[in-house]
Amino acid sequence: MYRLSTLGIVLFMLLSSPIASAQQDQAKPVKNTTQAAEQARRHVDGRVLKVDKTKSAYRVKMLKKSGRVVTLDVDKRSGEVKPSKRSKDGQ
Repeated sequence: MYRLSTLGIVLFMLLSSPIASAQQDQAKPVKNTTQAAEQARRHVDGRVLKVDKTKSAYRVKMLKKSGRVVTLDVDKRSGEVKPSKRSKDGQ
């Protein structure tokens, strides 16, 4: 009984850690343009200018604090954020 409750506590602590939370954020499907913009903002410090929907991703155009414009693709299924093939530096 003691081992089971200790295991439960350790498991809870691991799942509620910031690292686990970041991984869970990326594992969530993105259902709309608002969620896509939020995912992109987690990766690039800046302002969202435009969000377009493609077949498998959302394309998010952002203005970085440095003044540079970047384009990111947010995968609809996984929520993974990648530099767009159209963007030169991505971040």
